[in-house]
Amino acid sequence: MKRIYLDRIAATPVHPDVLEAMLPFFRERFGNAQSLHTDGQTVQDAVAEARENVARLINAAPEEIYFVSCGSEANNLALKGLALAAKPKGGHLVLSAVEHHSVLNAAKSLERAGFASTIVPVDAQAKVDPAAAADAVRPETVLVSIQSANSEVGTIQPLAEIARLLKARGVIVHTDAVAAVGSIPVDVRALGVDALSLAGDQLGGPKGSGALFVRKGVKLQAQIDGGVQENGKRGGTENVPAIVGLGQAAEIARTGMEARRQAMTILRDKLIEGLPARIPHVFLTGARADRLPHHASFAVRFVEGESMLLSLDMKGIAASSGSACTSKSLKASHVQLAMGLDHAAANGSIVFSLLDDATAADIDYLLDVFPPIIDRLRKMSPLYTEFLKENAR
Repeated sequence: MKRIYLDRIAATPVHPDVLEAMLPFFRERFGNAQSLHTDGQTVQDAVAEARENVARLINAAPEEIYFVSCGSEANNLALKGLALAAKPKGGHLVLSAVEHHSVLNAAKSLERAGFASTIVPVDAQAKVDPAAAADAVRPETVLVSIQSANSEVGTIQPLAEIARLLKARGVIVHTDAVAAVGSIPVDVRALGVDALSLAGDQLGGPKGSGALFVRKGVKLQAQIDGGVQENGKRGGTENVPAIVGLGQAAEIARTGMEARRQAMTILRDKLIEGLPARIPHVFLTGARADRLPHHASFAVRFVEGESMLLSLDMKGIAASSGSACTSKSLKASHVQLAMGLDHAAANGSIVFSLLDDATAADIDYLLDVFPPIIDRLRKMSPLYTEFLKENAR
């Protein structure tokens, strides 16, 4: 059976050119980047090149890029490192209600250390109102973290407008751009943000790779104490193969992005239009227009996410229900509830996110096999039986 992978938000395959670039650093180019001999300096040059590639992708300066192990570490370093460095100015944070758990839980950790947080609500499309974000700022606010795009429902935030209003209030602005970087143009200068998180496994790089951009002049307190690595902001021997892979993936993502975006959008729209037309009581979640090009998410009434995922998997299709970090628990996601969905609809979440090599035939196959799956599952659903009885009266 052919496998169709529609779970990009969980992971992407390592690009063949990325793997080729990484392999020498497992074998003949294995030196420590901090060593002064030729073997070490050769590796240090490769790390520097990767830093330049990542910087170029988001229009940053190389010295503003700090390599970390993943998006979650980047978010933790941003939240904790920026907030603690700014603690003399105040102890208040502002976050949106739909942030990734690595942002929300990092804020909770800071709350245990004496900080306070304000959560900004979102609308039915998971969008943050820029004015509401600005209004949440207090005199003691030191950091605001608003995501660039939501991985669960695909909504792209009006981040430039949010940052413009927040910068007028004199606060540091961080964005979790893990879901956005590599899929849509992300320019830290145009956005006006002070810090940005990204991860390699969302753009054809290796798992265990990530980076944090911090604008020059913004103070950041290290969270891993060690030596001089990453300009003293992240101690520990560099994971050179992962760093090289991330750099190569960043360069590949940068080139041809618009062509890939257009191709993905066509397939995404085919799915967004086709699924509700073939299955009743299905509706799109997230924004229709301001949406990631590879992302289509729905709420399916009277069916739970787990049963849909398992049934699709038996047909050779990999998908997701809710965010990747909650896919095992399959509880109603905080994102869906923040958008105003009831628990029953939120539990019927299904997310399809396309890889770059997705085809129209893949979408056609999904549109063929998914309706019978839903029909079968609804026949076993007490909620659907009750719904039919109510509507028959």
